[in-house]
Amino acid sequence: MRHLIFCGYGCLFLCLEVRKSNVFEAVKQAVPTRQAAESYGVRIGRNGMACCPFHDDKHPSMKVDRRYHCFGCQADGDVIDFTARLFGLSSKEAALKLAEDFSVRYDAKGHDPPRRRPVKRKISEELRYRQAEQKCFRVLCDYLHLLERWEQEYAPQNPDEAWNPLFVEALQKKSYTEYLLDILLSGSMEERASVVVQHGKEVRKIEQRVSEFRASHPAGRHERSRSLSAGAER
Repeated sequence: MRHLIFCGYGCLFLCLEVRKSNVFEAVKQAVPTRQAAESYGVRIGRNGMACCPFHDDKHPSMKVDRRYHCFGCQADGDVIDFTARLFGLSSKEAALKLAEDFSVRYDAKGHDPPRRRPVKRKISEELRYRQAEQKCFRVLCDYLHLLERWEQEYAPQNPDEAWNPLFVEALQKKSYTEYLLDILLSGSMEERASVVVQHGKEVRKIEQRVSEFRASHPAGRHERSRSLSAGAER
């Protein structure tokens, strides 16, 4: 039987209802590794290649289909192996997690299994770091776009005009923000980790700063005549 399932990550897919005597077999038959990987946040190209989440992979080196194989770190296995490694689970915990997340039914002893407590989802330290790095990059990109906008929209129109605080902030923060983004884009693993760890508190303040500004200043140049917010904390 085929079911249309909507998962929590916003993806729509067809899932087979499979009755097997073993949850491992049921999951392997119903859920391709690619489907699980995409649902768990791994970006996969049309050619089936993705950046491997199990090592510092800057260029896609992992092939993902029914199974997965990384040509860089040699990580290899099926959908259960992938999920177990990604979330730091045992094979059984990974199989049960997949069965729950993708609504795979299985019959161990001639009847549906009894209700069980959801498997506690353990997020590996590596995955936690990747999420923090992605958030840091997104926040800094948003901030840089604002700084570029402020530099243009709030520049003095004549030598006697007082400098707007947003224009001053753009001049002070733009180069530094570009520097941090360059590290996150092309730096080594150690350099990127240093940005995430050492500037985490600063990034959270920037995220709040951007959010508050967008909420109170939805317009652009025609807002120049209004009283503008003070610059960010120096």
